Amino acid sequence: MIETLTTQAAEAVAAAQAADSLDALAELERQALGKKGFFSEAKKGMGALAPEDRKDAGMAINSAKGEVDAAIATRRSELAAAERATQLEAERLDLTEVPVSAEAGHAHIVTQTWEALEDIFVGMGFRVAEGPQAETDWHNFDALNIPKGHPARDGFDTLYVNHGEPGSTLLRTHTSPVQVRTMLDQEPPIYVIAPGRVFRRDTADATHMPVFHQLEGLVIDRHISLADLAGTIDAFVSAYFGKSFNSRLRPNYFPFTEPSAEFDIQMNDGSWLEMGGCGMVHPNVLRAGGIDPEEWSGFAFGFGIDRLALMKYGVDDLRDMFSNDTRFLNQF
Repeated sequence: MIETLTTQAAEAVAAAQAADSLDALAELERQALGKKGFFSEAKKGMGALAPEDRKDAGMAINSAKGEVDAAIATRRSELAAAERATQLEAERLDLTEVPVSAEAGHAHIVTQTWEALEDIFVGMGFRVAEGPQAETDWHNFDALNIPKGHPARDGFDTLYVNHGEPGSTLLRTHTSPVQVRTMLDQEPPIYVIAPGRVFRRDTADATHMPVFHQLEGLVIDRHISLADLAGTIDAFVSAYFGKSFNSRLRPNYFPFTEPSAEFDIQMNDGSWLEMGGCGMVHPNVLRAGGIDPEEWSGFAFGFGIDRLALMKYGVDDLRDMFSNDTRFLNQF
């Protein structure tokens, strides 16, 4: 019996070492070590042995069983490790950094214009200020001297959001709230520009979009006059469009400036094109910003970044800039 068991154990060890899958190893374990395996049968056969032979037989069975157990455990560990390595290789992600060709992409036409404008005004002594796109009605309207009932506050023009009291929170309709926040946070003198995204209930067409970009400027200092505003606008136009371009101011009305004006630029063909609004900051706006209008004065101006890009690059339809058509975008 012991000889037979030794032979079976040696064969089981060899089979375990040669097993090519966990399933095959499990079947071998069942045949050798299971309830109906040959070790169980050998233990049952010990009853037929003489009492003096049972001790040696028991020791032989336990020794052989230990060898088979160890062989199966070792091979199971090897197969499990190989299976895990195969799974990891199949799921591996290549995170190697690959140099990106300069031809892969470039800044959008609006981004190019935005950055160029920032460079010009920073060179003129302004700093860039930012503010939230979701604003309170106080920052967007009240603080800018826009009264209750004004058409601009109507839901047909302004996008209100469900936050706080009804009508108290909106997507900003201009970047002017950044001017108010700057005045509240900073003591004069103030020289800032506020570029950013704004939102209105406009139908998309060749010259309008419901989401577009503006840049506003604010200067608060002592002895600031309309002449300072005109000089700033003229310096900007020369820097952006070229020294051959001229600018002019035309009287207009805005609730947040007094006096107010539109500023135009003169094209190469001699015609004038409206660019944006400007004026001296209204005393009520200064007070809302915590600034004494008896001590300080200032001016503000604003214009559309998208429209500037459209003009500079000769784009006919504003919608083309947001179509994501690479045939169009690759031109700029």
